[in-house]
Amino acid sequence: MRPTLALALLLAASSAFSQTPDRTQLLMEKLSNAAGPPGAEEPVRAIMVPEMKPFVTTPITYDGTGSVIAQQGSTGPRIMIDAHMDELGGMVRRVTPNGFLTMQMLGGWLDQALVDQRWIIIGSKGPVHAVTGIRDIHIVSPAERTAVFNRDNLYLDIGAKNAAEAAAMGVAPGDPVVPDAPFMALNGTRNYLGKGWDDRIGCAVLLEAMRRTATMPHPNTLLYVATTQEEVGLRGARAASQIVKPEIGIAIEGGITGDTVCARPEESQIKLGAGPGMFLYDSSTIPNRKLVALVRKTASDKSLPLQADLVQGYGDDSAEMQTTNGGTPTINLVVPVRYTHSHNGIVNRQDFDQMVDLVVALLMQLDQKTVADLRDFTP
Repeated sequence: MRPTLALALLLAASSAFSQTPDRTQLLMEKLSNAAGPPGAEEPVRAIMVPEMKPFVTTPITYDGTGSVIAQQGSTGPRIMIDAHMDELGGMVRRVTPNGFLTMQMLGGWLDQALVDQRWIIIGSKGPVHAVTGIRDIHIVSPAERTAVFNRDNLYLDIGAKNAAEAAAMGVAPGDPVVPDAPFMALNGTRNYLGKGWDDRIGCAVLLEAMRRTATMPHPNTLLYVATTQEEVGLRGARAASQIVKPEIGIAIEGGITGDTVCARPEESQIKLGAGPGMFLYDSSTIPNRKLVALVRKTASDKSLPLQADLVQGYGDDSAEMQTTNGGTPTINLVVPVRYTHSHNGIVNRQDFDQMVDLVVALLMQLDQKTVADLRDFTP
């Protein structure tokens, strides 16, 4: 094949895969790329608050952990719609004399997800790039070649040759650490690759739903809450729920897909690209059964697909909302995510759009009579 023809075919293929990002994709990219491990959510909050401000009816408030509380309306049932801003990350624990750093992991990491990865440290002088190295195959023993490298043996390499050089870069114990994994639309598809989809995808749903309900007559007081420190014990949701005192709680999360080649049938039933999901059980909460039925009916009425799942080893903010205000009916709605709790996750744009449609339609159903029925357990 002539070189010019080969180049033309390559350019044509590249053009076929290209797409112009819309406003929503750009927002999702910004949220995914933002650095915000537990306790250091400032960059995410700096995105959320300006996006929320045009659509509130009262000034935005904050709880003592930094969660954002944005309100629409002032009459009717208090509905809390929640997504957490924090992502899995770490914190610098110690600077060694030879300039390497040890790291305290924040959130539920698998050891095998940590080795030979790029990271960004949020230092006092700005971002510092790092890598967790890996033992060289030429020198490890046969037993080490198939073993998981223990996190306690990991070090962050920032290129410093001693502790003084690390300090000069602005690195110190306690500095936040996040994965270095930039967003991309995966090969021209509507699948988006990036970090932090747990729960930046929920944050994006929150913002888009809020944008829509701002121009819709609804019978509720809607409280859109972006919480902190979910990955280390649902702490922000606990504090925010005490302030909001919700009558109904809706958590928006990243779901666990079971559609990859190594998945087992009982681990997860949710598939990427098959629509929004709903948890019927997780390790932290069991949803209100009447609310489950209402979600199903709403999805059916709007001709929206709805997946259902039960997942072990999973906790979400609805567990904290459930225990406030004398007991609150809650549900955890999820946008499917492949490869959660790792550097590189994948979400599907249609799943996201349909989740926004479902959340908005559900909010329109929750008038005073419906909420009272959801909270009524009279035999």
